[in-house]
Amino acid sequence: MKNMNSALLNNVSELTKLARKFNCFYLSGLHQGICKPFIVAGHQVGLIRPDVLKYLHRFPEVFRVAGKFVELNPAFRDYQERTVKVAEVLQKLRKDDEICALKGWRDECFEVSTPFYHESLLEMDRSAVCLFGIRNYGVSVTGYLNHPSKGLCIWLQQRSFTKQTWPGKWDCFVSGGLAVGYGILETAVKEAAEEASVVGELVKKLVPAGCVSFYFESERGLFPNTEYVYDLELPLDFVPQNADGEVESFELLTAEECVQRALTPQFKTTSAPVLIDFLIRRGYINPENEPNYRHLVELLHVPLQSIYNWSAEITSNGDDSEMQY
Repeated sequence: MKNMNSALLNNVSELTKLARKFNCFYLSGLHQGICKPFIVAGHQVGLIRPDVLKYLHRFPEVFRVAGKFVELNPAFRDYQERTVKVAEVLQKLRKDDEICALKGWRDECFEVSTPFYHESLLEMDRSAVCLFGIRNYGVSVTGYLNHPSKGLCIWLQQRSFTKQTWPGKWDCFVSGGLAVGYGILETAVKEAAEEASVVGELVKKLVPAGCVSFYFESERGLFPNTEYVYDLELPLDFVPQNADGEVESFELLTAEECVQRALTPQFKTTSAPVLIDFLIRRGYINPENEPNYRHLVELLHVPLQSIYNWSAEITSNGDDSEMQY
């Protein structure tokens, strides 16, 4: 699309800056030597910052803090026991009310699994996974239409001002985390109905379109995210209606207006990869109008699987401060 209007052309460099923002932890070098690998059942499942580590020292019967890593007590042998023991610690920390992330307690659990074989190790409240740098997964749906006069248009939602995270920020059309017990498409269908009243024959038109992966950091914690993305072409006369109280409003914008919105502080930073990915796949952002095109594409697909691939064993020589990888 060589004739993309000048407003977008003036902002393409800003897209790369935005991509670096939602990958700020990845591009920082993962704070190597500062964050400690989090080990469960011999597998690295996360990273723990020093500000979180100081709380875990209070629970040596649950978290074994060694010289180079933090290990969940290997005496906890199964999914249920690990889940219960970790939940007890989190509830105590939540009661102390010292940790920002736990103020947004969800009563919704995410699964903690091994990096490659997806063996379920335990589950923990969604609000807590960022404290341990645990990979989390979600779905995002881009609702779009081809307007007869405006061209490519995309529906955005404004998040409710009562949301625990990113309240009042503009966001993708529909999105949600993968909670324990729900599949990927199942989550997309559920969220589409709850957030935008997309049901019946219309929801059957969801088209899977791959994934985006990125590694974000905020004051709340570490967010290694993988979002399964879906496209949904909507009728011209469709108007989304929220059904679960989590959306303040919806707005239909042109592709250019969406880019402008995403570049503002009013847009949810960790939803920007989904929008950028969609616009790349539609050819709206391309090598002719984005000078950092290759770099931008790479920053939408950070190789999280290569970051969390340290199969670990505690050395048998009695030195708990070392780990072999």
